[in-house]
Amino acid sequence: MWSLPASEGESATAHFFLGAGDEGLGTRGIGMRTEESDSELLEDEEDEVPPEPQIIVGICAMTKKSKSKPMTQILERLCRFDYLTVIILGEDVILNEPVENWPSCHCLISFHSKGFPLDKAVAYSKLRNPFLINDLAMQYYIQDRREVYRILQEEGIDLPRYAVLNRDPARPEECNLIEGEDQVEVNGAVFPKPFVEKPVSAEDHNVYIYYPSSAGGGSQRLFRKIGSRSSVYSPESSVRKTGSYIYEEFMPTDGTDVKVYTVGPDYAHAEARKSPALDGKVERDSEGKEIRYPVMLTAMEKLVARKVCVAFKQTVCGFDLLRANGHSFVCDVNGFSFVKNSMKYYDDCAKILGNTIMRELAPQFQIPWSIPTEAEDIPIVPTTSGTMMELRCVIAIIRHGDRTPKQKMKMEVTHPRFFSLFEKHGGYKTGKLKLKRPEQLQEVLDITRLLLAELEKEPGGEIEEKTGKLEQLKSVLEMYGHFSGINRKVQLTYYPHGVKATNEGQEDLPEALTPSLLLVLKWGGELTPAGRVQAEELGRAFRCMYPGGQGDYAGFPGCGLLRLHSTFRHDLKIYASDEGRVQMTAAAFAKGLLALEGELTPILVQMVKSANMNGLLDSDGDSLSSCQHRVKARLHHILQQDAPFGPEDYDQLAPTGSTSLLNSMAVIKNPVKVCDQVFALIENLTHQIRERMQDPKSVDLQLYHSETLELMLQRWSKLERDFRQKSGRYDISKIPDIYDCVKYDVQHNGSLGLQGTAELLRLSKALADVVIPQEYGISREEKLEIAVGFCLPLLRKILLDLQRTHEDESVNKLHPLYSRGVLSPGRHVRTRLYFTSESHVHSLLSVFRYGGLLDETQDAQWQRALAYLSAISELNYMTQIVIMLYEDNTRDPLSEERFHVELHFSPGVKGVEEEGSAPAGCGFRPASSEVGPSSMENLCPGKASDEPDRALQTSPQPPEGPGLPRRSPLIRNRKAGSMEVMGGAWEKEVVKLLIGQYL
Repeated sequence: MWSLPASEGESATAHFFLGAGDEGLGTRGIGMRTEESDSELLEDEEDEVPPEPQIIVGICAMTKKSKSKPMTQILERLCRFDYLTVIILGEDVILNEPVENWPSCHCLISFHSKGFPLDKAVAYSKLRNPFLINDLAMQYYIQDRREVYRILQEEGIDLPRYAVLNRDPARPEECNLIEGEDQVEVNGAVFPKPFVEKPVSAEDHNVYIYYPSSAGGGSQRLFRKIGSRSSVYSPESSVRKTGSYIYEEFMPTDGTDVKVYTVGPDYAHAEARKSPALDGKVERDSEGKEIRYPVMLTAMEKLVARKVCVAFKQTVCGFDLLRANGHSFVCDVNGFSFVKNSMKYYDDCAKILGNTIMRELAPQFQIPWSIPTEAEDIPIVPTTSGTMMELRCVIAIIRHGDRTPKQKMKMEVTHPRFFSLFEKHGGYKTGKLKLKRPEQLQEVLDITRLLLAELEKEPGGEIEEKTGKLEQLKSVLEMYGHFSGINRKVQLTYYPHGVKATNEGQEDLPEALTPSLLLVLKWGGELTPAGRVQAEELGRAFRCMYPGGQGDYAGFPGCGLLRLHSTFRHDLKIYASDEGRVQMTAAAFAKGLLALEGELTPILVQMVKSANMNGLLDSDGDSLSSCQHRVKARLHHILQQDAPFGPEDYDQLAPTGSTSLLNSMAVIKNPVKVCDQVFALIENLTHQIRERMQDPKSVDLQLYHSETLELMLQRWSKLERDFRQKSGRYDISKIPDIYDCVKYDVQHNGSLGLQGTAELLRLSKALADVVIPQEYGISREEKLEIAVGFCLPLLRKILLDLQRTHEDESVNKLHPLYSRGVLSPGRHVRTRLYFTSESHVHSLLSVFRYGGLLDETQDAQWQRALAYLSAISELNYMTQIVIMLYEDNTRDPLSEERFHVELHFSPGVKGVEEEGSAPAGCGFRPASSEVGPSSMENLCPGKASDEPDRALQTSPQPPEGPGLPRRSPLIRNRKAGSMEVMGGAWEKEVVKLLIGQYL
């Protein structure tokens, strides 16, 4: 606490008076109330006569503001200046008395709020001409967002791209609005969703954010805080049709806003809070106050604060900053506002205001006053370092959560309408086109309906497309009654000489020499409620990976990771492929990781990056490389032999000696005989479903995730048709789909009691455990070649993430006063989360296993890790590969002991296999020989529930035991296994890990 010296022989007592209209109450200091009148109070203070001359500081505001806790705290400190006397103009005075009757003052602190007579305050300032702390005329502009943005633009301050829609009959040229499905055009400026819609009046806090249909549509409606809510999600996607608004580009801020408070041009206090647009839940502390964390502004942001303060002529001024894409944007200027619950800010604010007033007015009152020379800005303390290693970077590659069965239909199309559609959307640029948006899917449906209508009129006409395929296309596109880009998509690929049937394994595709398009319709594959819970639970458990996050991951939400994130010490970015299930998994994970609430759509839009990633996480599963074609053909040839597997088959199919592969082949024995059994079981299953549909009791039966018996029959009937071809041979590519479907029904629809599903699950899993991993290569060389084709961009990105962690220190930092107990508070933890599909996870593991990272003959730990991977038969939902980089700041930067890299792996949620069938891992830190294999209970990230509709949950409690090395703050969260790369400079290990001979 600072204090001001009193002049010699004078008291340092400050004086504080209330103006007329507040029942004549006087107060000496703050908080000392008396029933005497002002004159009586002065008579009683003959021994404490205020020093002469006195500078009168008037406070002119509504009572709610002038008597608020922050104002009271600041005025109490301001009164410690010897020559300052503070008076508060009572609300009754400013509302009901003419300005001529208002008490006179030399300095006026006056600001607008609801109900405040700004016109009278302006008239008073013209009458008395006091020194204004905050300019009054500019406060008219602050009430109009259009003027605020105009001034910001004139000052060269970055703000989101925007356009103004004025619904003013006198200015019709400013009211041109064209609304589309996923965009609006305002006076010629196009704003794709997500965009923000703000009323032009700054007093109207009903700000709406509209989301694209690909993310689920709807809007988030922000409002002035009511209890613990500051926004609510609405399914309404149309913009408002009355009133004037500003439309602006939505800025992705990773879910955190920055509130900046200036006190003069050279001081700015900044706080971070959870964005109200994220889930609408206001985080509050034990006293019911909104949780905010002080943060440090960059040099550029301090310059912006100075510009805002000067441009709006508001000494005390609050404004909002959005940190997005490496830049800072001002999105709102609030005018006079104080920080809440910060003693340091109250001290600084009163000191600066007192000095400002004395600097301006002391000379004309002949008051001896020397301007203090001490720095008024917050000091930056040196960073600390300790002997424990500091977590610098966490990189996770995660498969999506539980989903509905994926379904796919292929057909060759040659009708001119399809070619016109292909050209309209730029398909000829790359030869491929992906259609997901509702209006695009509607175009495909319109063409399909038209062709079916023409075929009905002229069955033998020129239309070459098959009626059955068109009917199925129409049926799928009409499902659900509306379009959402998350659950259906159409892909078109151009073939200049026609589609070759052999490429697709479809005997009924005609081979032609004329150009054609391969139309692939995909549907299903939606993230289930169980998948959302899995992702959210894993996100919550993932907090334990960070310092301060140990213990019960579901406990108090203010643990280490949440503090890191809110103070911008946590450099978090979440990436997802363009698949809806992957994006929703990422959003649900973020919800759990950051303790968010509400719908996933706002979280998805603000937190998850999925656009323009140049194939980082996406792969075109319908465009195979030449190596994949060779592998697939060889795999089909081996599995079409109607004979038991012999030594030659084992050599051809399992040259890597994978334990899980050998076990599955032992179960299969004769692949054709097993396929016969599988086909018979499918036939029996479809027969049972048809019988169940005839049962009157099953008419309104609802299966999991709103599926019906009819839809269930459709997906099984399609597999029945597609699995055994007309030649009697089996289409091996359908095996993963069969396993996918039966696993889904056993887990979620077990209550139906269908016979034979357990045996179908056992046999299809054995086949799938051969087909799925071997489709990514049979030999080591093939696995690496295919892996690099899938994940080379991702490998390069991971390497870049680690390099930037090592090199980049120009990041947002934690305020030093709030960083006690945190190693290196001036530095950050970089987290990069990549959500993707099974193909990328398989490929990345192939690089780790076969890329020559370490010599397993010379490294026992690596040998155990590879043995564990070899025993894993399935990379289930929520499979994780985690790379963690630690740094010991006490070591020489070039020392082998400076950096520590760890690899961790989990095969995801526990499946529907028998208890105890999953392999046991090597423990969390298997580098120590004292750490033996853990029990299955400790290894499984999720345990199959007896209730089929219940999610598979993670269990993050750390194991006990003396063998865990204490080299980093990480606590194990019961992953199903762990690989680790210990020691060595990161350049040596990570480059070897990620690049090998391929980058």
